[in-house]
Amino acid sequence: MFIQTEATPNPATLKFLPGKVVMADGTAEFRDADEAATVSPLAAKLFAIPGITGVFYGYDFITVSKNSDEEDAPDWQHLKPAILGAIMEHFMSGAPVLSESGSDNRLPDEEFFDDADGTIVATIKELLDTRVRPAVAQDGGDITFRGFKDGKVYLYMKGACAGCPSSTATLKHGIQNLLRHFIPEVREVEAV
Repeated sequence: MFIQTEATPNPATLKFLPGKVVMADGTAEFRDADEAATVSPLAAKLFAIPGITGVFYGYDFITVSKNSDEEDAPDWQHLKPAILGAIMEHFMSGAPVLSESGSDNRLPDEEFFDDADGTIVATIKELLDTRVRPAVAQDGGDITFRGFKDGKVYLYMKGACAGCPSSTATLKHGIQNLLRHFIPEVREVEAV
């Protein structure tokens, strides 16, 4: 099994491509070992590696985030072999990425918007799905719609996007400009 790695715009996050489908439907994100312990055997193995602070599953990739706050934070050259070993061991075992209880642990789709804005929201979601999410997935993350109120679009950033230094620029200059161009009712975009 050959696992490729790719850098992301977030220096604290690295994208791993195992050459297999990781999540056939949707995405899953884990921000700590306790959250992953009973839900994802693979994420639990990854969190056992000192310095790992986040795990995100996309369709055909795994994004792993490391601690970047401390001066002595581990560097990727020391973490990569352990991460690659955990991913390879997991896929070779044939075990599922999510346990049976884990398939229900994805982020809830708690969307909020006024019913009168249904057409606007449908257009926002279509633009996100066709123009934004594919590009963001290339960088090891995902962005999902959370709500629309008073001209403001609320988005949830996952994987490499969460905590990325360039995420504000992506939101304000990329996504906000795109949505405002196609939907005049959109005034602002904000991460939740």
